[in-house]
Amino acid sequence: MLVAILISMIAHTSVIVSDFSKSKELYSKILAPLGYKLGMELEEYKVAGFSDSNGQMDFWLGVKENPGGVHVAFMAKNREEVDTFYQEALAAGATDNGGPGFRTEYSDGYYAAFVHDLDGNNIEAVWMDL
Repeated sequence: MLVAILISMIAHTSVIVSDFSKSKELYSKILAPLGYKLGMELEEYKVAGFSDSNGQMDFWLGVKENPGGVHVAFMAKNREEVDTFYQEALAAGATDNGGPGFRTEYSDGYYAAFVHDLDGNNIEAVWMDL
């Protein structure tokens, strides 16, 4: 319950990227297994928003100098979504930063996969078997 409360407190987050078009394509592919889709794009500003299955546009891409270094974790509904996220990410050009598996150092039921996007941002999909 506490996890759900904390997640709902965040209205949105942004990741800074260097190549808007390539990053938009990458995130469109890797977030699809988690129920996200491109919801808004402001090409003239190089900004794109992705919405979850509830229509909440809570993840954004933007372009600035010196991107990278951000960690964002997306909640998956099950282990299969984590696995598919990881496979899609690698196929779309992301690099491995920890394949799907339980991370018992976080908690016994913490199942996650980590990838680096095109700018080195650490993107995670996590499912918790609580």
